Amino acid sequence: MKFDGATAAYRRALVIVIAINAIMFVVEMTAGIRGQSMALQADALDFLGDTATYAISLWVIGHSVRVRASAAMVKGISLGALGLWVFGSTAYQVMVQGMPEPLIMTGIGALAFVANAASALILLKFRDGDSNVRSVWLCSRNDAIGNLAVIAAAGGVVLTGTAWPDLIVAMFMAALFLQGAFSILRQAARELSAEAVAGPAE
Repeated sequence: MKFDGATAAYRRALVIVIAINAIMFVVEMTAGIRGQSMALQADALDFLGDTATYAISLWVIGHSVRVRASAAMVKGISLGALGLWVFGSTAYQVMVQGMPEPLIMTGIGALAFVANAASALILLKFRDGDSNVRSVWLCSRNDAIGNLAVIAAAGGVVLTGTAWPDLIVAMFMAALFLQGAFSILRQAARELSAEAVAGPAE
């Protein structure tokens, strides 16, 4: 049986990571709006999605496979919705052509990377498990990749003098959200199907 998160250590890890992500959502979204960076705003939404994901994961610990897998389905759908929002917002930004501020992108991107690296280290030993636990790890992975991409986008903005690197990174992150959503939904669907075949636990 895969690890279902029903340990005190995992609960403590989730509480710490929830706090980190909630704080970073506020910080990064504020900076993204002020710096006109779609990549920062996309990454901030990832923090928001992670905060909700971790909170739901904490709530369903100890519940049945069906409840945990259903929660993972909700999280997968939400992550997919965020990806679609980023795609739409980035398309709008392409038309507006606002120039992002590379210094803000670099500074906040580096801060976000530190926060996500800390979260990833906290969750490292819990990276395998059922769809509920695995969704937490996938969100952490997305965060770390996204932060490095934002920093790279800032360098691209400086080198090209255009907003295109920022927009391209935002689109990449949207695709990453959608890929993560598909992976979570697929595993959760398998778990629900297996539970239906096995029948309710005694």
